[in-house]
Amino acid sequence: MAESPQTPPLPSELPVVPLRGSVVLPMTVAPLGVSRSLSSEAINRALAGDRMVLLLLQKNDADEPGADDLHRVGTVGVIRQMAKAQNGMRILIEGITRVRAEFLQSDKGFMRALLKPLPEVSERSIEIDARVRHLQELVDRALSLATGLSPDVKALVQTMDDPLRIVYLLASLLDMKAEDKQKLLEENNILIKLDAVSRALSREIEVLELKGQIESRAEKEMTDAQRQYMLRQQMKAIQTELGEGDGESQELRKRIDEAGLPEPVSAIANREIDRLERMTPASPEYQMIRTYLDWILDVPWDKPTADRLDPIEARKVLDEDHYDLDKVKERIVEYLAVRKLKGDLKGPILCFVGPPGVGKTSLGQSIARAMNRKFVRISLGGIRDEAEIRGHRRTYIGSMPGRLVQALKTAGASNPVFMLDEIDKMSVGIQGDPAAAMLEVLDPAQNHTFRDHYLEIPIDLSKVLFIATANQLGTIHPALLDRMEMISLSGYTEDDKLHIAKMYLVPRQREEHGLQLEHIVITDDALRRVITEYTREAGVRSLERQIGAIARKVAAKVAADGTHAARVDAADVPTYLGPVRFRGETAFRTSRAGVATGLAWTEAGGDVLFIEAVLMPGGGGQLTLTGQLGSVMQESARAALSHVRQQAHALHLSPDFLSKQDLHVHVPAGAIPKDGPSAGVTMATAIVSAARGVPVSSEVAMTGEITLSGLVLPVGGIREKALAARRYGVKTMVLPQLNEPDLAELPEDVRRDMRFVPVRTLEEALAVALPGTVVPDAPLADRGVGGTTASAARPAHD
Repeated sequence: MAESPQTPPLPSELPVVPLRGSVVLPMTVAPLGVSRSLSSEAINRALAGDRMVLLLLQKNDADEPGADDLHRVGTVGVIRQMAKAQNGMRILIEGITRVRAEFLQSDKGFMRALLKPLPEVSERSIEIDARVRHLQELVDRALSLATGLSPDVKALVQTMDDPLRIVYLLASLLDMKAEDKQKLLEENNILIKLDAVSRALSREIEVLELKGQIESRAEKEMTDAQRQYMLRQQMKAIQTELGEGDGESQELRKRIDEAGLPEPVSAIANREIDRLERMTPASPEYQMIRTYLDWILDVPWDKPTADRLDPIEARKVLDEDHYDLDKVKERIVEYLAVRKLKGDLKGPILCFVGPPGVGKTSLGQSIARAMNRKFVRISLGGIRDEAEIRGHRRTYIGSMPGRLVQALKTAGASNPVFMLDEIDKMSVGIQGDPAAAMLEVLDPAQNHTFRDHYLEIPIDLSKVLFIATANQLGTIHPALLDRMEMISLSGYTEDDKLHIAKMYLVPRQREEHGLQLEHIVITDDALRRVITEYTREAGVRSLERQIGAIARKVAAKVAADGTHAARVDAADVPTYLGPVRFRGETAFRTSRAGVATGLAWTEAGGDVLFIEAVLMPGGGGQLTLTGQLGSVMQESARAALSHVRQQAHALHLSPDFLSKQDLHVHVPAGAIPKDGPSAGVTMATAIVSAARGVPVSSEVAMTGEITLSGLVLPVGGIREKALAARRYGVKTMVLPQLNEPDLAELPEDVRRDMRFVPVRTLEEALAVALPGTVVPDAPLADRGVGGTTASAARPAHD
């Protein structure tokens, strides 16, 4: 430890010690820790000479400050003591006087400054004396509040005659910001300096008074808490003597503290525990409250899992699990990309609509895996009670929360993926409409405060990603439809099914039946035969069952001899699956006049239906409709017949062809109800075919609504109908011209393999379906329909 002699005279230049977050004021002594090489070198230079340095405050926290990083007004200090420390040195420095650094220069690892003295004159006046006395009174008041000020400060302030020394002494002792001290140092007016210190000391006094009030209040509350604790302990002892106390409430309070519940939820839970403590375990309500508390503790109020926000990685996971389905994959990738850019984006509410077996439910699982979220499936099929969604009120025996709260508990996270399966199968019952309850759940503006009737606490569902599935939209509440983003999942083509079977179904069935790769190999030709001759569906569920049947038979042989290896070719398929189940029957069914091939949409996807018409002599023009036809379909048949009769001459029919004959129109598969307007063109074609005695081309299938004037209006489900036509071997599809844009959604191989003929009128459709028919121009001109007419030679849409 080295001590300095008396202060030497002020030189013209000094080494600079930059200070971060502290200011040394003149006429004060302060300890400093020095660790930076720039400062250490300046200290060493000073110790080797007159022990004087210039102390300047930094404007920032730079480790190696330059001239522009330092304030120019600082304090010349004399190093009184120095001691080595582990990370540098410790010095005791005394501020001498205020100066300005006129010029700063770096020199061999330290900074040097040219000095310009800034002398401060100690003035005396009535105003200054008044402010000094006010400061003395503030010091007395501060000492009475048990501050960190030493009692010696009071004596020093009372005996000091220099106002400037009082200012710097109190400023060095008070908790003032470094920037405020720097302003104090740079200020020349002693009155302003005295006022600044007075404000700082007054603020310190206010903080101390408030601190005292808080401590007094906390002490009182602690006393009340101790009293309550003693009473609870006495109550516990009494209950123990009575055989009623088991510490259950203390255990519940501990669980609440550890669960980190939101403050409103924690307050409700503790209120219920207070009620529980006033009851005996034999009370019926005791167990109700106990169950309620368990549910509160089990719900993940704010426990989200970390999302995987990498769109590329998410797309990779989706591609691993599902073939095709690009629309859905793109939508999820878009959501993750936006979520990555905007962190507080609410989850979308999607609805996958499509026939059974196309992978709607399994796609939800893949989405959860791609986003690194928990997945919970909620089956809504057959729900008729609103309480299944909102829960039962606690007043009922055996009440419990709704399915959404139960699903949150199962997930264990506040941001899972909820699969609302079969949302189109909900129905209204005497207990209410569950679809109406779902309106709040699926509304982003409301679901952040969803209230379950059992818990009666707002639950935030805005972080949940809802995915609903449905086979059709007609049975879904319109307001519910408006809240969901519809994504259609159509059926698969034959090539799609082949890829899915090779990539997913065969490996999965091989694994489920304990077979190795060398035990079973199913060729592509065999899979195609299974697809075309043993299944006829939009999805792949039946296809997987057939592959599973083949795998079971191979597994039986492997289990018998242990070395069996099977290669299943197309010719071997009947050996495993029996006789062919589906054969091409279009040519057979349309071999006679009066039979036309129509296309229909069903919940299971597209399908082909054959419409038969026959004229019976000896009648009087009566129309008979059979095959369980709905009212709309019956009206379509009557409209088709009216147009054919009105245009009989143009269609090369006798105008009175129905005057002495009856017409019977039948749609086979009579056990299945049928309805809708899209069979109008097919019915008219069957009637004309029967009247002419000319069979309809077996390679043509058609769809479209017909009007009394013979116009063909657009219909829905073009993609599903086209896929069904291809499954049945149809080569040409006739569709309304207004549906022509829908062809863009068809797979490339379907557009390549089939011929699509858009038509505007029945006559154009007949030109394709009935060979040799000429399209009449007069009806079109009469109706004012512009544009070219279709003909049998109309170019195909590939």
